[in-house]
Amino acid sequence: MNLSYFIARRYFLSKKKKSFINIISIISMLVVAIGTMALVIVLSVFNGMEDLLRGLYGSVDSNLVVKPVEGKSFEYTEDIKLAIEAFEDVTYITDVLEDNALIKYNNAQRVANVKGISENFIEEGRLDNHLAFGDLKLKEGDVNYAIVGSGVRYDLSINPKNDFYTIQMVFPDEIKPGMTNIDKMYRLKNILPAGVFAIEKSYDDNLVFVPVDFAEELFNKKGKRTSLEIQLGEGADVKNLKQEIQTAIGDQFEVLTNDEVHGGLYKVLSYEKFFVFLAFSVIIGIASINIFFSLSMLAIDKKKDVAILTAQGASRSLVRNIFLFEGCIVAFTGAFTGLALGLLVSFVQQEYGLIGMGMETAIMNAYPVKIEWLDIFFTILCIVCITLITAIQPAINASKNIALNELQ
Repeated sequence: MNLSYFIARRYFLSKKKKSFINIISIISMLVVAIGTMALVIVLSVFNGMEDLLRGLYGSVDSNLVVKPVEGKSFEYTEDIKLAIEAFEDVTYITDVLEDNALIKYNNAQRVANVKGISENFIEEGRLDNHLAFGDLKLKEGDVNYAIVGSGVRYDLSINPKNDFYTIQMVFPDEIKPGMTNIDKMYRLKNILPAGVFAIEKSYDDNLVFVPVDFAEELFNKKGKRTSLEIQLGEGADVKNLKQEIQTAIGDQFEVLTNDEVHGGLYKVLSYEKFFVFLAFSVIIGIASINIFFSLSMLAIDKKKDVAILTAQGASRSLVRNIFLFEGCIVAFTGAFTGLALGLLVSFVQQEYGLIGMGMETAIMNAYPVKIEWLDIFFTILCIVCITLITAIQPAINASKNIALNELQ
């Protein structure tokens, strides 16, 4: 066994219960353990939240989205459709025409995002697991139906089972010079509510699905689309297909993956996670200052031991390593204890969901948790760096005492 490590371990396991230095070391160890445990748990919750959002958006949104590079809409031609359908892995192409419109129901009104979609959207089954009330249908014969978000339904008190009230959708029309008739300044269309979906707050509070031909008439954009949603078969290479479809349809369009569509949200989560990591690292760093003071006092307390070791031929590097090992033992004992507790709590929450959201309307009953081993690696690396920074100076000072004693 390394002599420096052996002596450092003896100091750490000293049975002098009244030693103030030992008390500070124990406090340092506990604070590092608590900080490490909290860091692991919080990072795991962030991972769980991101995984939950990816799962939600992945189940409802398409694999790829085609949008025009310039302008809000484009002319949807047969050539574009055939160019995309030529790829074997493409299973569905959903036409989309969307814009904001004023929605009225009974005596209530509000603005919402009206999204016109082709009927194959229902066939894809993207809303099957998110239907809260009513039916999933856009057309029944010549009758048009709307599927509204739960937030929109709540604001307007929409009842899909009541056929006496229709949803009125109002959209501003093109205003020509000299026009004085107010009725011609907007377009008004009526549609029956069919069902209510509950996906995620940003969707539920703003989105209403309608047939795409209904949206064409409402927005006065016959034959135009704001985007195309492409659904791929299982096992398809999304990134590779994105590049191939982009080449096939030309530079006037951009093809986006699901992650790119929601890239802003995922970036915000990444930034939040990074700053949380920094904040907890600072807390662990502050806790490690106690290690600095305890090692400094230990170096003073063990002057006689150092003098004896020096008389027996101990080098400056051996004395320095003793105090370095002492600092590492204190920090790593706390860190790995906290790491083990953090992983245990995260695993239990991941498997059994003991801590609930505390909201009846929450998407999940319990906080989502996901353990990422890369986070564990960076946590350990952070603790190693902090420990070395706090322990190196007291160790160097202790070794310098040897030189001073030799000069005296």
